[in-house]
Amino acid sequence: MPHKSENSVAVVTGAFGFSGRYITRTLIEGGWKVRTLTSHPDRPNEFGDSVEVHPFNFDNPEQLVRSLQGADVLYNTYWIRFAHGQLTFDKAVENSRKLIQAAKGAGVRRIVHVSITNPSEDSPLPYFRGKALVERAVKESGLSYAILRPAVIFGDEGILINNIAWFLRHLPAFIVPGSGHYRLQPVFVEDMASLAVEWGTRNENAVVDAAGPELFEFDQLVRLIREVTRSRAVIVHLPPSLALIACRMLGLMVRDVVLTRDEVAGLLHDLLVPSGPSTCPTRLSDWLRSNADTVGRRYLSELRRHY
Repeated sequence: MPHKSENSVAVVTGAFGFSGRYITRTLIEGGWKVRTLTSHPDRPNEFGDSVEVHPFNFDNPEQLVRSLQGADVLYNTYWIRFAHGQLTFDKAVENSRKLIQAAKGAGVRRIVHVSITNPSEDSPLPYFRGKALVERAVKESGLSYAILRPAVIFGDEGILINNIAWFLRHLPAFIVPGSGHYRLQPVFVEDMASLAVEWGTRNENAVVDAAGPELFEFDQLVRLIREVTRSRAVIVHLPPSLALIACRMLGLMVRDVVLTRDEVAGLLHDLLVPSGPSTCPTRLSDWLRSNADTVGRRYLSELRRHY
């Protein structure tokens, strides 16, 4: 852990979520004082007195600035996977801009922002376009910054890999949109947290891919998870439009959003593959085999986690 003063304060958005939780743990282990900004300030605080809890207060900019004052680094994981109710991608971009301006107003030294692989302001996909707009807001803020670009994040409580395993354990067939030859490069959540904290202690501006060492075709990944979980499910390839309909039906069964149109399009266009080299060491194949008895034993709901 690079040098810091004993009074260094870090703010993590979403310390009770997935990636934010691991960044928070890494900071606490390194002796940092941690605050979190969260949409759910009333949820149980697993960190106890080690983490000071504040609501986001996007509608109260002065209060948002106060909650960031005294912080050296802001670790920003705030985003939405899909639009829900009044929370749209446009609103998420607006909220992100408010957060970045509040950090500047509070005198925060540096922001470490968690983005996504291959964002583009020209993208027809709101998820990737919104991520690009937030990246631009970070770069134009005048703050020192590091932008991390993960694709799929895996680990305990990671939704995508876990829920693939859950469906393989519980259903006679698993649906793959299209050929399944599109690729993704997963990163271990603990590796990404360590990378984030490391970049938080630096000064230079940077955009860094957060990528593990293994590149999978999606069909290959599903077959690996099937092997590890000893599933007998048949893998069925359907046209993407039919696969989406099937996923909506599964969503009704589990009361969740299983897969979105943007996510399928992102996969089909190879947007979950970073442009740079691997930056994180943990292999998903090794992690799966080490967690074969537990991965996919319970379904993890995106709606219950965030809404």
